[in-house]
Amino acid sequence: MALFDFLKRKELEEIKNLKQELEKYKPIIDIEKEVLSQKNHLTQIIDSKTIDLKKIESDFEQLKEKYQNSLETYTSLRREVSVFENKLDIIEYGIYEPIYDFEKSDDYRKEQNRIVELQKEMIAKDSAAICTTNWTIEGSVSKGQAVVKVYKKLMLRAFNGESDVLIAKVKWNNINQMRERMEKLFDAINKLGKGFHVHLNQEYLNLKINELLLEFEYQSKRQKEKEEMRAIQEELREEEKAKREFEQAQREAEKEEATFQKALDKARKEIEAATGEKYSKLQAQISLLEQELSEAHERKERAMSMAQQTKRGHVYIISNIGSFGENVYKIGMTRRLEPVDRIKELGDASVPFQFDIHAMIYSDEAPTLEYELHKAFSNRKVNMLNYRKEFFNVTLEEIEQKIKEIGLEAEFSKLPEAMEYRETLAILEKLRTQVEHKSVEELISEEFPSSLN
Repeated sequence: MALFDFLKRKELEEIKNLKQELEKYKPIIDIEKEVLSQKNHLTQIIDSKTIDLKKIESDFEQLKEKYQNSLETYTSLRREVSVFENKLDIIEYGIYEPIYDFEKSDDYRKEQNRIVELQKEMIAKDSAAICTTNWTIEGSVSKGQAVVKVYKKLMLRAFNGESDVLIAKVKWNNINQMRERMEKLFDAINKLGKGFHVHLNQEYLNLKINELLLEFEYQSKRQKEKEEMRAIQEELREEEKAKREFEQAQREAEKEEATFQKALDKARKEIEAATGEKYSKLQAQISLLEQELSEAHERKERAMSMAQQTKRGHVYIISNIGSFGENVYKIGMTRRLEPVDRIKELGDASVPFQFDIHAMIYSDEAPTLEYELHKAFSNRKVNMLNYRKEFFNVTLEEIEQKIKEIGLEAEFSKLPEAMEYRETLAILEKLRTQVEHKSVEELISEEFPSSLN
């Protein structure tokens, strides 16, 4: 009986638990209905998120468009402002491309004067400023014409005055900027004349712009002519120094030649009466004097030949790492009898350290050799504007290879000695090390010697 009661209670308990489970899952007994419900709910969420996403994309596109418009406005305003700022315009406005190509600066002045005369003709013919309406004042056409004439005169005076200031201020770094300022000035003055139906002629503006460009190119040509004149003067000074060196060497060689000849004649005269040991000594002396006389004669002939041959000289390859850094070489030419003297002159007060010689190449066509090397590395010049600055960003191996291609052999010193520069670095390093190892008390006593007393 007890067992029956126990089993019954257990069965009732399981039935109770089952009912609880059924109650728990009662909402989802119909699985297909629940799946459909969840699917519809998920679709609603996706549709809602899609709408949100489209709104975000629309807002983003509007923001992007607004940003683009703002950027264009900023760029436009920045350019407007930059026209009147006194800053370099090479990057923003581009490199100026020459329009005229006259051989001499005077030709630019002649053309500029012709342009100015054309402007005067336009003003005289009343075509520089144009009125598109026949105004009458108090019923009088002549009074209307008089007022318009005064207004034209004021507009032209304002434009010419401002344009002349721009022309006077034009230089290498603002030519394009000045041109745009002139064009904006032209537009601004024409806006002022809009109410009277008066405007400046576009042809007159073109003449003014040509006057501006001619002024700039005239100044550029003048500067180039000055550089060329300096180059010629420098070359003449070099030739004069070389000439003086040749003449000095020739005089010294002639003097030595005369001295040796006199001593040789004396020795030859004495040997005629000499015998034995004295004869042997005189014979050795005569041989030495003949050799020295021959060498003196060769030096004289060489000096005379160098003086007569203007193309003979030395092409030098030098560097100055303390002043210009690594892989910067000067390729130059000198006609000096002692070419090293020219290198010493280059290392004067204009640079902090002496130059190091990597190669010294003698040539009967030294100017041609120098020109060939300059042409080979023309796109590697340190200074692209001044051809007299003979510095190039190249390696020594490239220079050596080019010289071999030309058909010449030359000895190169690869490692620059740079004695002054390297010793300077050593001194600076020593000073730095000394400072690092000094105590705080030592540094204070050096800076404020009285503070520790």
